[in-house]
Amino acid sequence: MITKRIIPCLDVNKGRVVKGISFVNLKDAGDPVELAAFYDREGADEIVFLDITASHEKRKTVIELASRTAEKVFIPYTIGGGIGTVEDIRELLKRGADKISINTSAFNNPSLIKEASNIFGSQCIVVAIDAKHKSRGFWEAYLNGGRTPTGVDAVEWAKKAEELGAGEILLTSMDKDGTRDGYDIELTKAVASAVNIPVIASGGAGKLEHLGDVIKYGDADAVLVASIFHYGEYTIKQAKDFLRSQGINVRY
Repeated sequence: MITKRIIPCLDVNKGRVVKGISFVNLKDAGDPVELAAFYDREGADEIVFLDITASHEKRKTVIELASRTAEKVFIPYTIGGGIGTVEDIRELLKRGADKISINTSAFNNPSLIKEASNIFGSQCIVVAIDAKHKSRGFWEAYLNGGRTPTGVDAVEWAKKAEELGAGEILLTSMDKDGTRDGYDIELTKAVASAVNIPVIASGGAGKLEHLGDVIKYGDADAVLVASIFHYGEYTIKQAKDFLRSQGINVRY
């Protein structure tokens, strides 16, 4: 049985972890490296750092974040935001990141996915997709931290990303982000059914049942979690214990 992963997500803005609702109204949640180290000790399976304004502000992601994290965090971690070239990817992996997440640059230059996966291996390349529901069965992919609509079907874009060499899809529902009323199960299932690579569900976790639901009914391979961990409502141990009680295989 495939083991499901619990992945705290650290949205970074100006060097601090923040959390908002539908990508706006951001609140401070702490220092990214210290928070990541805490989650490592608590039993998280992986960590994701997303520099949420890097692409919009047309600047590079915080390279030193990779180095600082490597000194204190010993589980796999992914860094995304403002990554636009193979050289950017090489630098982040060299500094200690296990994976990189690309969104805007992957959409605008799909050959980057292919080139990077050929050089570094598809297991290093996560394609992030921010999607907003538009009509029945259609979710539109957005770029630049949710600011720029593409007119493209997120499910079709996920399929293309896999064909180009992506190793995982990090799928965020913009409608659900920060609402705490559950993941978009229909969106997650649509993408998971369309690809053969792992899909990380993101956006909407408000209670432990939501994690179980998107795994069981949305076929998610992993759950990205922010607010309920950052503000101490639940621990990673509680989350894993709950998922086990639902018959879901998680790492100890």
